[in-house]
Amino acid sequence: MAVSIVLASASPFRAKLLKDAGIAFEARPADLDERALEAPMAESGAAPEDVALVLAEAKAVAVSEEAPGALVIGCDQTLSLGDEVFHKPLDMEAARSHLLKLAGKTHHLNSAVVLARDGVVEWRHVAMAAMTMRPLDPGFIGRHLAAVGQMALSSVGAYQLEGRGIQLFERIDGDYFTIIGLPLLPLLKQLRERGVIDG
Repeated sequence: MAVSIVLASASPFRAKLLKDAGIAFEARPADLDERALEAPMAESGAAPEDVALVLAEAKAVAVSEEAPGALVIGCDQTLSLGDEVFHKPLDMEAARSHLLKLAGKTHHLNSAVVLARDGVVEWRHVAMAAMTMRPLDPGFIGRHLAAVGQMALSSVGAYQLEGRGIQLFERIDGDYFTIIGLPLLPLLKQLRERGVIDG
């Protein structure tokens, strides 16, 4: 019997990565308060990659408990600049603040992916990308945000590398899939090893 695959995410970017890879899946976002889950970890000084992993696990487990027998993919991504962890900007002023802080510096994207079935985590992985933004003057940031509009609020760094956001960078160390928020190559390897997809 074929194993059904469920993506515990509302992200159109993650869904597109899986679809483009030829994976048949159902998207079923987890209904969790991520900030409430994250608060105790932030207070205890948890590393950004651990925060991403815990949130990815929580999403995968929650959805897998409602989808018996399905293999559920949970994902989460954190952005860290030194000790500061960034969240999706709530409004355009917050997006502007994000970009002003990130300009001319190297930040890290920590992308976690988890597989869970029937409430049990079966596999976990975290990948990291180092992202160096070029120096940006406030006028350019304002024009950039005006051009991208509300899309700036849909990602943790207030940019989409797959769109105009690429203009903000001078160096990137890490793979494209990690940056989008789903470490696809290790995930596909796991699915093949489990016989869930053709290998």
